[in-house]
Amino acid sequence: MSASGPVAPPASGPNPAWALLRLASPQLPIGGYSYSQGLEMAVETGLVADPDSARRWLHDQLLLNLARFEAPLLLAHCEAAARNDWQSLLWLAAEHRASRETRELQLESRQMGYSLALLLDGLPELDAAARRCLADAGEPGLALAWALAARAWNITPTDALAAWLWGWLENQLAVLMKTLPLGQQAAQRLTSQLLPTLTQAQRQASELPADAWGSAPFGLVLTSMAHERQYSRLFRS
Repeated sequence: MSASGPVAPPASGPNPAWALLRLASPQLPIGGYSYSQGLEMAVETGLVADPDSARRWLHDQLLLNLARFEAPLLLAHCEAAARNDWQSLLWLAAEHRASRETRELQLESRQMGYSLALLLDGLPELDAAARRCLADAGEPGLALAWALAARAWNITPTDALAAWLWGWLENQLAVLMKTLPLGQQAAQRLTSQLLPTLTQAQRQASELPADAWGSAPFGLVLTSMAHERQYSRLFRS
């Protein structure tokens, strides 16, 4: 017995944090680390040249692009999967597939979705209804597979969105550490600066009605198209 009284025994069942950490982990074998989403080209052209310009680029991506379309669309996927609304989920998946502005972004979503779907197919947590949804989807994109992973691992749609936003930020910081003279401490300072933006993006995505979804990320699209033809690059196109 401790000085403050008896210690409560651990709750039965797995800690729900394990599933959330699993989904958000860069070790999830879906290949997210191999894409830069145009950031490598932004560094090549000097649009991103130092920590301050990197912070502006990531801030704008979060609030002007992800929070307005990508994030609310992903959240809708997760909500549809959680309530077993397979028809809506497949419709949202088609909407996501049609929204890829460049060949590079389309291939990224398809490859990562395929990898995550392949992982889920080999796991016992995925039930029969979710397996049928994957089969009906044909070539599932990342948003669909992410939603089914969250459902299989009992992760709430809100937490699944948070994991996706966190994974996106971590990957972008990893790109910067490979393409800029940016060390780990500088990346952690950027993380501290961008955490309020990450929270704002999650809140906006959660509150945005479906009829207001949409963004016009011209900078992202132009850099992504240029990256497809970049002569020397570290990241996939």
